[in-house]
Amino acid sequence: MKKIERISDLERKYVSEVLDQQFKTSSGSIMNTRLENAIAELYGVKYVITFVNGTTTMHAALLAAGIKEGDEVIVPPLTMASTTFAVLQAGATPIYADVDPDTFQIDPVSIEKNITNKTKAIITVALYGLSPDMVKIMELAQKHNLFVLEDNAETMLSKQNGKFAGTFGHAASFSFQSSKHLTAGEGGVIITDDEELALNIRRISSLGYAGVSSNKGKITKRDIQEPDYFRHVSDGYNYRMPELCAAVALGQVERVDELVQRRIDVAKLFESIVEKADWINSQYVPENYVNSYWTYVAKLDTSVVTWLDFRDKFMSLGGDGVYAPWKLTYQEPFYNNLKTSSSDYRPQCEVAEDLQQRLLQFKTNYWDWDQATVQAEILDKTIKYFDK
Repeated sequence: MKKIERISDLERKYVSEVLDQQFKTSSGSIMNTRLENAIAELYGVKYVITFVNGTTTMHAALLAAGIKEGDEVIVPPLTMASTTFAVLQAGATPIYADVDPDTFQIDPVSIEKNITNKTKAIITVALYGLSPDMVKIMELAQKHNLFVLEDNAETMLSKQNGKFAGTFGHAASFSFQSSKHLTAGEGGVIITDDEELALNIRRISSLGYAGVSSNKGKITKRDIQEPDYFRHVSDGYNYRMPELCAAVALGQVERVDELVQRRIDVAKLFESIVEKADWINSQYVPENYVNSYWTYVAKLDTSVVTWLDFRDKFMSLGGDGVYAPWKLTYQEPFYNNLKTSSSDYRPQCEVAEDLQQRLLQFKTNYWDWDQATVQAEILDKTIKYFDK
């Protein structure tokens, strides 16, 4: 397979176009608009709002949906803490649902067990590039009148029964942080088909400006060249994406197929090695699902070899390293100091706690295929060393 450029001449061309405009305010948000239109076309959605990163996206979406102090939002504990932070920043209380032992995704059965009269929303996470069972989750949401936000920072173009992850919930958040499928160094977007929600999100992200709309992110000179013009119709934040980031992200979106496919190919290469052993198991991908493999993840039988011994042997043979999962969010030090409206709540997610000690996360962002094959060979040697 050919070597792929992480950042190509296309992204450089779009950045140059922004610089050539010398950041004139009359140029507006040209690249942001082009990026929003490109993602809308890619996902077949009506509204896309760009953001400075993929955490502000979730904060704005929760606020736009009316989430407030006293509300509870169900989230998975096995993921980056940003998902929880967005809930806390909205003033609400995170409630943790356990995960599936084979797919590692938030479990609809555990979600339902955690629904109370205070529950107002669910944030799902497409962990490692695979989406949760969004059909069952949306059935629960409809039954209990809950807002669903898909945190898709770790996926791009993954599918479930032919439908894109990100088009099941009421809104979905994507990230362009440097490790993600598509990157602009930083950045994020929200997608939705709900016009009122999109307008609320846009105003929250744009200082409450009156001149923005569900599909317009920039106020015009004509708007503000009126002495009686009222600029701000609501409270808001300055969460807007810089034009330079939008330019890079646009180039990445136009190259999305090759960038995502490379990660899938690398993951399949690693999977072909792992499936030879019965004490290490790949993340299970259900039938009719497409996993876009932000990372390739396998579950280790730690009665055969400890996590650290496996990692150390892999690296001693020349492996790039093995990433450990995040500590469960409710196990992080900050959580012990939280004061929420559910102060007597004590999360317990036994499956997630077990998996957190056993999951091996391998890089899939090998743009040079020769490097990927070398790493696969090292993985093979590591497994054979312990396969006695």
